[in-house]
Amino acid sequence: MGWILVFMAAMSEFVGVIGLKKYSETKTVINTILYLGGFAASFTFLYFSFNFLQVSTAYAVWVGIGTAGAVIINMIFFGESKSLGRITSVILIVIGVVGLRALS
Repeated sequence: MGWILVFMAAMSEFVGVIGLKKYSETKTVINTILYLGGFAASFTFLYFSFNFLQVSTAYAVWVGIGTAGAVIINMIFFGESKSLGRITSVILIVIGVVGLRALS
């Protein structure tokens, strides 16, 4: 159950990241809801995951998934650089997250 909550927290963070990007471009009610709602849901799911997982592991996995996801979302949908260095860095983050998950 704890890992499902961390995964839901990460997915909610993706919504928050998209909302934040869109909000920075156009300050509308929808973008505000995506931004604030996504991050609020993310923190809520993460908080409840602490009932099942160690805080340090759950938080590190959440940050890793969120960071990698935000970079990938921005590369795909918002035209950020797709350089080899950025892609390699995302792969290293994913390897670290998988390692933490496997060892806990």
